[in-house]
Amino acid sequence: MLKIPPHPEYPPEEGRYLRGNDYSPVAVVIILTYDAEAIPPEIEKLVRTGVEAGAALSGTLQTANIGIEKIICNVIANPNIRYLILGGPESEGHKTGDAIKALFRNGVDDKKRIIGTSGLSAYLYNVPVEFITRFREQVTLVDCQFQDENMIRKAVWSCFQEKPVEFRGQMLSDPGAFPEPPFSGRLTWNVTQPWAEPADDKERAAKQKALELIERLKKKQSARDNS
Repeated sequence: MLKIPPHPEYPPEEGRYLRGNDYSPVAVVIILTYDAEAIPPEIEKLVRTGVEAGAALSGTLQTANIGIEKIICNVIANPNIRYLILGGPESEGHKTGDAIKALFRNGVDDKKRIIGTSGLSAYLYNVPVEFITRFREQVTLVDCQFQDENMIRKAVWSCFQEKPVEFRGQMLSDPGAFPEPPFSGRLTWNVTQPWAEPADDKERAAKQKALELIERLKKKQSARDNS
C-alpha cells in the first residue's frame, strides 16, 4: 500500500500530544475534562496506549473549537492518517466528543459552526473550509469514547490490518495514504469567540469603522483632559 512522507512542517500545531509512527494510519484523541496541570493517570494511560500501540499522534483534546482546529491542521499535514480514534470521557461544558462526532456526520454551516452539536463553542472559525473538507474526506472516525486502554489498543491494531476486520460495527483496515498531497495546515486566525465575529465582509467593514470612530473619540477626550 502507498505511504508518503508527511509535510516537512508536520505536525504544524503544538499541543498536548505524543508523536509516534509518521506512517501510521491512526491518530488517537482523548477528551480531557481537567486542567492541563491536573491530568489524571487514567487519561495519561490512554494517551500512552495510543502511541505505544502504533498511532502517528496520540494526545488530549479539551475544547470544541481551537482544540479541534489544531487536530485538523496536524492530521491533514500527514496523508497517512486515515482514522481518528476518539476516547476518554465527555466534557460536560464543551461537549467536545459530541462536537467531533457531529463534525464527521454533518460538517459545518456557513458560519463554520459544527452542525448538530450541543456544544455552544463548537465553531471552527480559524481554519479555511478547505481544511475542514479535506479532514472529513481523509479521515474516518472510530468511536471508542468511554472505553478502556485495551479497547483503544485493539482499535489501533484494527486500523493497521491489510484485510478488513470488524471492530465495534465498523470494518477497518489500512487503505494507504490519502491520494492527495499533504496540506501545510496552520491556524489562519486565533479567534476564541467566533460567535462575536462579523458574519461577512460588510459587517467586518462596519465593525472596523466603528472601532476607528471609538478610537478617535478617545483621543479627543484625552486631548481635552490634558488641556
